[in-house]
Amino acid sequence: MQKILDAIQNDELDAIGSLPVPESYKGITVHADEAEMFQGLQSWEKDPRKSLHLDEVATPELGPGEALVAVMASAINYNTVWTSIFEPVSTFSFLKRYGKLSPLTKRHDLPYHVVGSDLAGVVLRTGPGVHNWKPGDEVVAHCLNVELESPDGHNDTMMDSEQRIWGFETNFGGLAEIALVKSNQLMPKPDHLTWEEAASPGLVNSTAYRQLVSVNGANMKQGDTVLIWGASGGLGSYATQFALNGGAIPICVVSSPEKAEICRKMGAELIIDRNAEGFKFWKDENTQDPKEWKRLGAKIRELTGGEDPDIVFEHPGRETFGASVYVARKGGTIVTCASTSGYMHEYDNRYLWMNLKRVIGSHFANYRESYEANRLIDKGLIHPTLSKVYKLEDTGQAALDVHKNAHQGKVGVLTLAPEEGLGVRNPEKRAKHINEINRFRGV
Repeated sequence: MQKILDAIQNDELDAIGSLPVPESYKGITVHADEAEMFQGLQSWEKDPRKSLHLDEVATPELGPGEALVAVMASAINYNTVWTSIFEPVSTFSFLKRYGKLSPLTKRHDLPYHVVGSDLAGVVLRTGPGVHNWKPGDEVVAHCLNVELESPDGHNDTMMDSEQRIWGFETNFGGLAEIALVKSNQLMPKPDHLTWEEAASPGLVNSTAYRQLVSVNGANMKQGDTVLIWGASGGLGSYATQFALNGGAIPICVVSSPEKAEICRKMGAELIIDRNAEGFKFWKDENTQDPKEWKRLGAKIRELTGGEDPDIVFEHPGRETFGASVYVARKGGTIVTCASTSGYMHEYDNRYLWMNLKRVIGSHFANYRESYEANRLIDKGLIHPTLSKVYKLEDTGQAALDVHKNAHQGKVGVLTLAPEEGLGVRNPEKRAKHINEINRFRGV
């Protein structure tokens, strides 16, 4: 592994293909025999530092259409948190089901799960049938894993009957020194970004693109008013950028003055600090408060000059969904994913059906959407929202930060990269965007 790292660091990428692939590597895992370790605890009591392990694991066999990547950096997503606290189910059920699909996928059904759905790194090897990538290529990866043996996925790959999220519903993820991906997950690394910056947008950037911009999501247009929950967070920070970049008008909902200031730095003007306003959408665990929905609607109209949101960008889920359905304009769209505050949504259907509103479910992104989202990063039109970076051995703490919402934007993890700041190929382009690239750092 050190020889591979040395070749990357010394810009000897042409030599990568001639170096032996290690028989094992370090990766962050959860263990099947610990799946019940948090039984009886509330979600907020579960500590990823106890369940995430740094293990030496065997390098998987490379199959047709696949690639092994030397991972320089990765990032934390909420699916890593779910995996680490075994909610809503243990991911070993995903691996077991995937393992039954074919002799090749059987490799994924192991008593440990190497996690992580983001990476930036260098291709080590490609399997039979891979022509677009070669050892030494600098890449990032999106996390859509599809088989495409069914007709269902050939119009929209997210509709494939065997669609999975790599590193969550498959093994050999990106929080490791080596990752196994399908070659069609690979995309060019933006050359003006460091390894950790390039690794951080992947999942959330593509997810926000499909959810807000794509015809498969809200199909946002110029002039649309877009209510964005958690506008400075992992998903919301990209939704805010897409809204501003696409001529829409974001209304950014945040929970502190510091988060409000981040949104202003991105260019947003209409901001609601939900804590300062004292919004409390639930009277108790089982009862929502429609008066608070109405108060939120009044605050939105105060900011917009009387307009309701054309689109509500929903991802908190249970806590906010009733309010989201209420405040969307007549004929408006609520587009939803993630449900980080709970999956069981409740809303008053009168405000949906009688006002002809739509609820659209959105999940990650297809290959084309992921490519378009990454292209915007490469063009310097959308920027990483990396706030903090951890070492691989401290991944548990990084996941805890996200679990406790004690972070802004994205939290990165160095895997093979020995320090931050490496991997920039185009310093001139970087200099043009340096303020935007660093906008979230240290916040």
